[in-house]
Amino acid sequence: MTAAPIPRTPRLRRLAAGPVRGLDRLRWLWLRALGPLARPLVRRRELRVAVAGTSLVGLALLGAALLPMWVLALAPIVWGVPHVLGDVRYLWVRPGLHRRVGLTLAVAAPLLVLSFTSHAGWGFLAAGLAALLARGPVWKKALAGGAAAALTWVAWRHELWTAIAFAHAHNFIGVALWWSWRERAGRLHWLPLLAFVGGGALILSGALDPLVGWTGALQPRPGGLDVYYHLGTLAPGVPGMMAVRLVLLFCFAQSVHYAVWVRLVPEEDRQRETPRTFAASLRALRADFGGPALALCFAAALGLGVWAAWDVFAARTGYLRAVLFHGHLELAAAALLFVEGLGPRRATERAPA
Repeated sequence: MTAAPIPRTPRLRRLAAGPVRGLDRLRWLWLRALGPLARPLVRRRELRVAVAGTSLVGLALLGAALLPMWVLALAPIVWGVPHVLGDVRYLWVRPGLHRRVGLTLAVAAPLLVLSFTSHAGWGFLAAGLAALLARGPVWKKALAGGAAAALTWVAWRHELWTAIAFAHAHNFIGVALWWSWRERAGRLHWLPLLAFVGGGALILSGALDPLVGWTGALQPRPGGLDVYYHLGTLAPGVPGMMAVRLVLLFCFAQSVHYAVWVRLVPEEDRQRETPRTFAASLRALRADFGGPALALCFAAALGLGVWAAWDVFAARTGYLRAVLFHGHLELAAAALLFVEGLGPRRATERAPA
């Protein structure tokens, strides 16, 4: 009688198991160090999201005030691929929209053209098609489709300024989607939002200008990405310190945008109140995307890091060009949810398993 063969674990899962177990161990030690404070954080999602969101907004504000050039250079390298993965996962895969083949092809085609042309008009066209193909009342389709058509016209008339305006606006779209993700049981979700609005107001009002000047935060130039480069891409033609404040605002809002998709939305979308272990999160991610696609994403993140170690300017530019579609995917998903009258989490709950 021969023994049953021992099942083999795929190599990627074996490689990931050790670091994931280490992360779970570190979190357990952290919760143990918190003592009695850990219990309400683990049991209450509203409190956990409020604490995490407010803390991350505070860190984003510190980064924008003290190390803005480094944050603008390295944040896309570190958090870019994970946050785009979260975009696609929670806005399209988890709600089951990828099973609606006609809708997916109609949205994907202009987004693919956008990736090659960098013209924002194709992204607004994708949002308009999503609205027209949504399942909802005609008046909502007309409203969302008309707004998308108007934005498309503006993009074709004023290509540069539309691209710059949308680069700023898409950071706020992510925050708005998080805000509308699910029905709230209390008011704790106001805390991260108020911190975000307050941080933006501090930057635009010039209240942080003395701190930025005193620390010399605008001087470092990682990979040639100095303040003049960012002024030219994010605030061309804007006079004086207001241009610098717009760059700092983008740095702050982009960091919060990453935090939304990497940390806050995963908490909001989960049905259970208590958090998952990192090992369980990895299993859920693999269930949503499949092993090959997830391995490709890990390889892309690793490759981007290696590229940045060689040339951070080229790596950042290449990444931003490759994922230009994702901000317009958020807009298309928002138009779809508006027409169909669903919050993102409700759309996920209604999707077939």
